[in-house]
Amino acid sequence: MAPSDSLAAVYAQARNCGALLDLSDRAQFRLTGADRVRYLNGQVTNDIRRVRGDAALPACVTTAKGKLSGIIYVSAGPDFLRIDTEPVLREPLAARLERYIIADDVALEDATGQECLLHVVPPRLFAGCPGTEIRAATRFGVPGIDLSAPFAERDRILRHLVISYGFLPPELAECLRIESGAPAWGAELNEDTLPPEAGLDKTAIDYHKGCYIGQEVISRLKSVGHVNRQLTGFTAPQPLAPGMTLHPDAEPDKTAGEITSAIWSFGLESWAALGYLKRAFADAALHARSTGGPAIAVHTRILPLVP
Repeated sequence: MAPSDSLAAVYAQARNCGALLDLSDRAQFRLTGADRVRYLNGQVTNDIRRVRGDAALPACVTTAKGKLSGIIYVSAGPDFLRIDTEPVLREPLAARLERYIIADDVALEDATGQECLLHVVPPRLFAGCPGTEIRAATRFGVPGIDLSAPFAERDRILRHLVISYGFLPPELAECLRIESGAPAWGAELNEDTLPPEAGLDKTAIDYHKGCYIGQEVISRLKSVGHVNRQLTGFTAPQPLAPGMTLHPDAEPDKTAGEITSAIWSFGLESWAALGYLKRAFADAALHARSTGGPAIAVHTRILPLVP
């Protein structure tokens, strides 16, 4: 995305006054039954006993080897747990969760499309919206508010919200995400990712809760004190792109990491990127390059890139 005055104005409006996103295409599930909290607490990295109706709690679903099956957001209904995740994970995540329902009083219902899911970010001066359930939720790396209602009410709610908030274009949602250092499925996150590599231990892992699938591996990583690679921020004066490899200036034949997401940052007025950097090169001077392309000097930045 090349910078433009019109996008810069929308970005400034979003940062200063908030913006609206429609997330109704996300996969949604309802978990019912008397054992729902105990069961889900044994499947995910965060403490489901802390789930409330007025906030969406992020959590990782992991394999026995500690690798990601998906990232979910969980909130409490009157007699169910509400779960949402990326659209692409609708079938595999349902299969993963159902695999461990054995003697539990639990039922997993695919509720995708039954409710709309709208998000306002950031929640400054939010005055509410009639007819919706409202929950605090940190998506795109910044605090925001989720609103849900029967899908038939979606258009009415959108008409109400656009009076105060403009729609955030996908490229600016991506800009906010990268600036905030929030990993995304399909970019920084996949089925080979260990959650601490992506910094998810800061938001989606509770190291003091009870056992869950994959806990042994994740706890071992914490006891070791480091992972072999870490999600890192980068900036550069020239365009960066996903798939570019990172190399130390002093040893250009060695690969130090890879860019996973990149975009023009209106907050930094430079190109910004997320990527994985091997621990051995954390302090090295680096450049990025694509196959056959020129070397581009990059600067390693602490996340978030823009607070």
